[in-house]
Amino acid sequence: MASTIRLELVTPERLLLSEEVDEVVAPGYEGEFGVLPEHTQYLSILDIGILRYRKGNDTRKIAVGGGFAEVTPERVVVMADTAERAEEIDVERARRARDRAEAALKDLSLDDETYMKAHSALHRAMARMDAGS
Repeated sequence: MASTIRLELVTPERLLLSEEVDEVVAPGYEGEFGVLPEHTQYLSILDIGILRYRKGNDTRKIAVGGGFAEVTPERVVVMADTAERAEEIDVERARRARDRAEAALKDLSLDDETYMKAHSALHRAMARMDAGS
């Protein structure tokens, strides 16, 4: 049995991560899912949220803004719309984005599209704050 699994995370702009890890927990569209070495093949839509991965006793967080994950017994490939490592996140900027999104959502005259954009912005800001803290 393999003791690690390769995690590769890419965005349209860059290869963010390519490492051997012990475990991956990703924000699937219908809930979080975990992956260990030799996991069965799996394809998932990703939601906005926190991707966590563990190497030994060290757990790291990455804020992802949706995308897809392909799981095989040997690797997890995450193709994220956006992604930021915890150390790259400006938490104060994320708080301001959260405040703007919350204020926008209080406007009862929003059309559906504007409401969904504000809701997504709030979700992204919350994920960035969680990952950055």
